[in-house]
Amino acid sequence: MKVLESVDLLFEAIAGGALVADSKVTVTNESILKDKIDDVVYTAVFGKGLVRDTARWLLWELGQVLGIYPASIHELYMAIGRGDVAHNFTVPAINVRGMNFNTGRAIFRAANKYNAGAILLEIARSEIGYTGQRPYEYVTSLIGAAIKEGFRGPLFIQGDHFQVSAKGYQADPDKELTAVKDLMKEAIAAGFYNIDIDTSTLVDLDFPTLDEQQRLNYTLCAELTRHARDLEPDDVTVSLGGEIGEVGHKNSTVEELHAFMQGYRRALDGVTGISKISVQTGTSHGGVVLPDGTLAQVSVDFETLRALSAAARDTYSIGGAVQHGASTLPQSAFNKFPEVGTVEIHLATGFQNMIYENAPAGIVEAAYEYIRANFTQKEGQTTDQFFYKERKRAFGPLKQQWWDLPAEAQAHIGKLLQDQFEFLFDQLNIKDTKKVVADTVTVPKHHRVRPTKAAEEGKLEIAADLAD
Repeated sequence: MKVLESVDLLFEAIAGGALVADSKVTVTNESILKDKIDDVVYTAVFGKGLVRDTARWLLWELGQVLGIYPASIHELYMAIGRGDVAHNFTVPAINVRGMNFNTGRAIFRAANKYNAGAILLEIARSEIGYTGQRPYEYVTSLIGAAIKEGFRGPLFIQGDHFQVSAKGYQADPDKELTAVKDLMKEAIAAGFYNIDIDTSTLVDLDFPTLDEQQRLNYTLCAELTRHARDLEPDDVTVSLGGEIGEVGHKNSTVEELHAFMQGYRRALDGVTGISKISVQTGTSHGGVVLPDGTLAQVSVDFETLRALSAAARDTYSIGGAVQHGASTLPQSAFNKFPEVGTVEIHLATGFQNMIYENAPAGIVEAAYEYIRANFTQKEGQTTDQFFYKERKRAFGPLKQQWWDLPAEAQAHIGKLLQDQFEFLFDQLNIKDTKKVVADTVTVPKHHRVRPTKAAEEGKLEIAADLAD
């Protein structure tokens, strides 16, 4: 793949597959377009100025023409909460950290094979930073992957852990909240119509009552909910999630869920609220790494998860409970999540591990050299633990090197990822969920204004206007 250096070269690159006339995009031959889309995606990621912005606009518009639409899963989750949809599946939320295009293609190949539509593609606030993927780039890269693989239908793109940092909030509450609000503005403008609000870092277990423990959590979650409702397009209800227990800490309880939800609803004062609730049931992000670099076995409290999901649906008519930190669980665990009514499960580090374990030695060594040069190994931490913990941070600084891996390496990694996605889609029972998605989800059709000059760097995602 290569960067196309001008807008004229960009449009020439898709000749025979698509045509651009002023601001109107027409697909003339989808097969040819698929063959030529790679350089458009690469330019959208690594190009500069107007040609980069035009490539991103073009990918969005091609998606609109072909029926690939960023959308909200809110209606599906609320239908589950009401009991209108049989809840026998768990939606995977896949964090695409590295090699976005190649990983996205593997996801869509698996989705096509199983006719799966209930899939979330997500990136966390922290990941946006260390993987170097701002929202508009992230969205348009995945649209390009969907075009390449012939996927059709809604793309549920999610902001995972749009988190209020406890440390940042304690230092300067207004600054920390503003940072999250600004990111929400950027993300929704880019097509993130699903956002997990995470103010659970502010739960204070030192208070004597559950309401007091959860108060700052539910109050700020409600404030960020109202902010999202002010930002969302008229024909979109952004799917929002809240969180009652920080992942990696003590397990959540049904009583905590009630304390959060009751306070949250009071604070909302009638505004449309969350459609799911994240809980803690025994996992941690990335797994627990042993000194030799292997992962400790972790058990999920499935009965607690069952009770929390049931309480969320039965009392508050939302989709259910969300499980975080699950990608490094034993393979035998995944079929249990649909059995206990889990509405959504978050998967990230396991895919990162597959990439690192199967990448050429040169890129792995370059990543570890970057880690050695920029991060400090903690006392008592083995080298294996150090690299395992920090290697996710090499995706952004070495992003182009990861994208430029030899075709054979990309194909090998892509096939392994696809196999794992197929396994997960089977275990989570999302085969043939395109129909339930089509029956419940409103698909927003938005055309964007073609850029006529380069956006200010870093501001395109915020300023991206929607045209009728």
